[in-house]
Amino acid sequence: MNLSMLRAKIHRATVTGADLDYEGSVSICPDLIKASGLLINERVDIYNCNNGARFSTYVILGNKGEICLNGAAARHVQRGDLVIICSYCGLSLEEAKKHEPSVVFVDNKNRVKAKRKEDVKNNKKKKA
Repeated sequence: MNLSMLRAKIHRATVTGADLDYEGSVSICPDLIKASGLLINERVDIYNCNNGARFSTYVILGNKGEICLNGAAARHVQRGDLVIICSYCGLSLEEAKKHEPSVVFVDNKNRVKAKRKEDVKNNKKKKA
């Protein structure tokens, strides 16, 4: 059995641009690529917190602070929207039980605020 698990996430990044005429992709700030562990040309899912759009594209190197959706993906965002960028990996059941994805939290200028590994402790239900 192979499970699809979260590998890396950039949480609530601010869209800095949308370029419909550019070849499809998402341009991501080099600091965020490094902090998250994403790879150039890696498939990512984008979740738009402002309008609920969910779509897939791939990573290309952007400029400092940049989160720009290119090509057809540009139709799903506007400058200033908040997006969650996720990549996934396939793991065996045993690997999945030990897996800790990396999560990068950013400020409104797409600078790294915090980074952590998601694990069971972070995902426990809070008592009411």
